[in-house]
Amino acid sequence: MNKSLIVATSRIIKLVANITKVLSYPFHWLLPHKRFTLPERAAPLLKGRKPGPIPRIIWQTNFTDKVTLPVYLNYLFNRLMAPRFDYRFMITEARREFIAEHYPEVLPHYERLQIGAAQADLWRLLVLHRFGGVYLDIDAHQIWPLGSVIGKEREELYVTTRRGELSNYFIASAPGNPHIKALIDQIINNITGDTVTGVFDTTGPGVFNKVLDKIAVPTVSYRHAVHQGSFTNEHFQYVDKAEGKWTRQQHNTAVVKDAPPQTPSTEIRS
Repeated sequence: MNKSLIVATSRIIKLVANITKVLSYPFHWLLPHKRFTLPERAAPLLKGRKPGPIPRIIWQTNFTDKVTLPVYLNYLFNRLMAPRFDYRFMITEARREFIAEHYPEVLPHYERLQIGAAQADLWRLLVLHRFGGVYLDIDAHQIWPLGSVIGKEREELYVTTRRGELSNYFIASAPGNPHIKALIDQIINNITGDTVTGVFDTTGPGVFNKVLDKIAVPTVSYRHAVHQGSFTNEHFQYVDKAEGKWTRQQHNTAVVKDAPPQTPSTEIRS
């Protein structure tokens, strides 16, 4: 990859995205109840080529599929940057149905999570472990064609932040990845142990930095792959959610609720 070209391209994308974000304020002032629907499934825009180990699927989740203009523009832009990828989207209820069907042994642990973002953290790993593909946060957007970023031979790819740490707003993986399983196991241990406080360390990036060796696993800097918050922001993402973002919600709600009398098994199927 030509990193200088990618950085220059990302600056142009960020400028245009921020302009659309600013223009969305008068749009939603005039049409305060206007929402756009994210599809549960969408086929690739272009005919796919022979896939590599990582399936050509983008996974996303949100508490609702009815979103503001900035969030919808973010979705459309990602579709254009990954035209040969399927798109799969799940709301809160669909996430639970997926886990109940494919990982019933994990469901009791999942249901102890009381904050939506923590639930989404665990779900993204389970869906990648089962089907593989690329997970993107609802506010994340690509700055370079996704197929080129993940390549044809990689079996996994993780994003690093400005500080060089691993994050979980972008994850690419083949199904059955043992590293993904290790992350799932650690989250379940955090839930059952009830010793970790806060979403970040219980289910989020803190788990990645504890379990994975960023020297050993393939990584890409956010500068060369995917950014967050250019098209949208906290206001547009949570305008219809009274609790607001998880960073605020966790101050009033425990991440993990008390365990039932009998704690279920923590073992998941490979």
